[in-house]
Amino acid sequence: MVSKALQSMGKVGDYEIRLLRVFKTVVECGGFSAAEVELNISRSTISVHMSNLEARLKLKLCQRGRSGFSLTEEGLTIYNATRQLFSRLAEFRSTVNALHQQMTGEVRILTSDTISLDERCGMDEVLAEFAALAPDVYISFDTAPLGEIERRVINGDADVGFIPHHRDLEGLNFLLMYKDKSLLYCGDRHPLFNEQDEQLINDTLKECKLVHAGVQTSPESILQLAEMNKAAEAYYYETRATMILSGVYVGFMAEKFAQQWVDRGRMRALLPETRSYNLQVAAISRRSGPLNKPRDLFMELLTQHIEATDKEQE
Repeated sequence: MVSKALQSMGKVGDYEIRLLRVFKTVVECGGFSAAEVELNISRSTISVHMSNLEARLKLKLCQRGRSGFSLTEEGLTIYNATRQLFSRLAEFRSTVNALHQQMTGEVRILTSDTISLDERCGMDEVLAEFAALAPDVYISFDTAPLGEIERRVINGDADVGFIPHHRDLEGLNFLLMYKDKSLLYCGDRHPLFNEQDEQLINDTLKECKLVHAGVQTSPESILQLAEMNKAAEAYYYETRATMILSGVYVGFMAEKFAQQWVDRGRMRALLPETRSYNLQVAAISRRSGPLNKPRDLFMELLTQHIEATDKEQE
């Protein structure tokens, strides 16, 4: 009978919750008179609320009269169900409150190459704000190759990764940040460093030893490397730059990173109008899985920084 009554009651909203709260108080106070003080409303108002609740439930909940206050069998069942309901509501409030309390745990960040030091990423600012908002969260920050970053974020072994955006993977969220232009460089010891004949440079490049990242970072990069002599592999910019500076190899690097050696006369971009490609840098995080407040806060702060930077550049 009670289950049918609850079904006929329809949706339980604020009004029904208020009626049930009055009912629970009346039962626990032992009657209408005693509940007046607890509820701070008149006995007549309590009576109206009780009548409305019984009408909503289509059940007789209590006996009241000269003989005193007593629950019916249905009333006792509804009272017990009401206690469970308010207990669950209390648990819900506690859960919500806990989410707003000081965060603990760990956020594990992996970055590829020199992304973390690029001011367009704003990593230093994001980390400073994150540390202020979540001082008890332990931060693990390291570098890794592109494929390893993708794999560890998907597997849940890392929380946030920074990589060149070269493909979309199911199960990952991508926050696109900024673009890097990659140019082909040689060092000052390389035979082409002082060569000005563009046709000769273009013809010679087919035979030059190329140091490359060892991963396919974009369709553009694949086309650029297609006919070149891949003679060495160095994923990180620092190691690739060293090999280019040796004078033995040419190699593609982000223009912004290589500029420090160009300014010192140690590197030169070869045929920059044709030998180049763009890379979109992205932050990745796992799309599903258990609640991860530190990660979500970090990504929220990073998103805010990127959006603010985009507005400044408009």
